[in-house]
Amino acid sequence: MSDLLSLDFMRQALIAAFLVGLAAPLVGAFLVQRRMSLIGDGIGHVALAGVAVGILTGSMPVLTALVAAVAAAVGVELIRATGRTSGDIALAVMFYGGIALGVVLISRSSAASPGNLTSYLFGAILTTSRADIIVFAVLAVVVVGVTWMLRHRFFAVANDEEYARAVGLPVMGYNIALSVLTAVTVVVSMRVVGLLLITALMIIPNATAQLVSRSFRSSLAWASLIGVASSVSGVIVSFYARTPSGGTIVLLAIATFLVVSVVSGLVTRARRAAHERAERHEHEHGPVCGHEAIPHEDHVDYLHDGHRHAPHADHYDEHDEHDGHAHAPHQDTEEVSR
Repeated sequence: MSDLLSLDFMRQALIAAFLVGLAAPLVGAFLVQRRMSLIGDGIGHVALAGVAVGILTGSMPVLTALVAAVAAAVGVELIRATGRTSGDIALAVMFYGGIALGVVLISRSSAASPGNLTSYLFGAILTTSRADIIVFAVLAVVVVGVTWMLRHRFFAVANDEEYARAVGLPVMGYNIALSVLTAVTVVVSMRVVGLLLITALMIIPNATAQLVSRSFRSSLAWASLIGVASSVSGVIVSFYARTPSGGTIVLLAIATFLVVSVVSGLVTRARRAAHERAERHEHEHGPVCGHEAIPHEDHVDYLHDGHRHAPHADHYDEHDEHDGHAHAPHQDTEEVSR
């Protein structure tokens, strides 16, 4: 590890990976809520046209990509706001037109090469310059800061736009703000995971976080933690394995999701089994069952052979004799769904 940290370009790469891993899942959480998980891909296509303009004019591709991505983000929200059935067609024209324009413009530049295009499409974190790091750091701080400050309002709008309008929230303004933050995140991430893979880093950590969290706030924290771990670990693995950083980061994020899914499934099955054992009784408890009734919060527990049983829907939960806590967790949602 010391040999890796002794290299200046690797230190820059790790900083960039940390910034992207922190910012991308935060924005992605609200895209998942809005059912717009793939919007990052579309904005990335348009950002490529901005990159091409930067290469062709000799300016910073990061800044020209930012302008193009933000313009596309605002365009997406304006098209959605019209409510026309042809809106998806307009978005397809914008997105695929952007990537086509990018390819054509890059091919016209004397400084262009196939490697230039690949580095932006799939990431080339080891070529990240100090100037890029400064720009990425500023943009990442803006994304994280604004997203965290507005998280409650973003959640309200993403969860139910009609209710948000009814209580007086400027829904269009918050939607545009979130889309612009998505565009900024795409630009920050393009040299780390690439324009074609950035959506994976926005969505997969959130999918993993939903398996282990019980609230939206904790889900945000878990998603950012998983994003940072995947990004930094991916850069380290790609350095030693000599693999592309973008693909390695995404594969690690997917592997984390699969492992957590399996473990979560096993834990759920074990809890269900324990719950089923707690429900088995030879008779029905009630006022005339002959066992001691113990008031507990909003219900009554029955003391039976040293155990406290609490009626719950069409079954019983086993509670601790001393503190009244259930040994097996309730499966209320699943019981209702059945």
